[in-house]
Amino acid sequence: LDKVYRPGGWTIRQVIHHCADSHMNSFIRFKLALTEDNPQIKSYHEDLWAQGADYTEVSVYSSILILEGLHVRWVKLLESMKTKDYKKSFYHPEMKKEVRLDRNLALYSWHCKHHLGHIKLVSNRKKPIHKKAIGI
Repeated sequence: LDKVYRPGGWTIRQVIHHCADSHMNSFIRFKLALTEDNPQIKSYHEDLWAQGADYTEVSVYSSILILEGLHVRWVKLLESMKTKDYKKSFYHPEMKKEVRLDRNLALYSWHCKHHLGHIKLVSNRKKPIHKKAIGI
């Protein structure tokens, strides 16, 4: 879990914690866009977040639990949305543009696969990681 997937990259531990934080932010952006008219979201410095002790010293199990619970809620939210809801947007100040929810959903579908690829690069495993490795 403390191996990097590329020189200068994050450890697998950091990647998993990043996914939890990133997906929480995206879920909140969905909720804001669904309940407000093109709200401006708050951006954050992912690289700086990844340097914190909560990324480097904490078991990934905590973030796996976050992802599991968050994804249950996100799926339910997505299933409840109408086609017109996906056209709603939020304003991203760092990108200086509106982001529609349909585009954001596509981005996060890719995001999961992207980081799972990083994990697979390091693990090269066909069987699951033993529970002791993730702190259970």
